[in-house]
Amino acid sequence: MPVDYATLSKTIASLTEGEDDQVALMATVACEVHHSDDRFDWTGFYRVVAPELLKIGPYQGGHGCLVIPFSRGVCGAAARTGEVQLVPDVDAFPGHIACASSTRSELVLPVFDGNGDVIAVFDIDSDQPDAFDQADADALATILRDVFSTWPQPMVFMHRS
Repeated sequence: MPVDYATLSKTIASLTEGEDDQVALMATVACEVHHSDDRFDWTGFYRVVAPELLKIGPYQGGHGCLVIPFSRGVCGAAARTGEVQLVPDVDAFPGHIACASSTRSELVLPVFDGNGDVIAVFDIDSDQPDAFDQADADALATILRDVFSTWPQPMVFMHRS
């Protein structure tokens, strides 16, 4: 059964209302999205912590890669370009980083603050091939925008796409 994104969006909005701690927001989003669909095998954030560098943030699922440079993998591509990466077959993605051998497909969305700067990427892995479509990407991008676009505090290091 596909995700009821309207309900998921309302749930996340209710849980995060008034919250201004970025890690708390990320943890809540990762948890709610992860448990909304069986396709979502690993769900979490990689935060921009230095120029051209992502570090693992709140997530649900097995171990993830701890550090990812913007120059590598699907997460790096999303951070570097500021564009959604919808990957039906991770083995066909040049430079894919295999953090988990079970991952078959991946959806990575850049997370922007209110200034339009990439502050993180939101990564969803699936153990099913071709698990995600544009409707998933669009709905999740809207949820991320609703939660993070009013983020008031600038990060120390930013990447403008």
